[in-house]
Amino acid sequence: MDDPLLMAARAVRENAHAPYSGFKVGAALRSVTGNRHVGCNVENVAYPEGTCAEAGAIAAMIAAGDTRIAEIAVIADSPEPVTPCGGCRQKIAEFADGDVPVTMATTSGKILRATVSELLPGAFDTGHMDRA
Repeated sequence: MDDPLLMAARAVRENAHAPYSGFKVGAALRSVTGNRHVGCNVENVAYPEGTCAEAGAIAAMIAAGDTRIAEIAVIADSPEPVTPCGGCRQKIAEFADGDVPVTMATTSGKILRATVSELLPGAFDTGHMDRA
């Protein structure tokens, strides 16, 4: 696994706070400016209050002053590559064009690639809010 984003996602995954599920996830994205931002899942005993790895990476990107995603990678220790949850797909779509690549991987090396549009066809966007 020599993909720099996957390597960054793998490394940050180790910092995940997952004492309830034991399911650690890491995410790394590259912004259009070339900066790399990472995030890991952070569980909370009040389960809905946790944060997904992808959301953490996006928050880090915004906090650093970047606003657009050029590519993103997600990794977890699972039998098959894990896709971002529905909420994270929408979060990614907020900051990425539809053709932005999403790489999903397992810690054992299985890889699945898709675009944002393939993961979230019909994404809700600002066009849905136009009131003509």
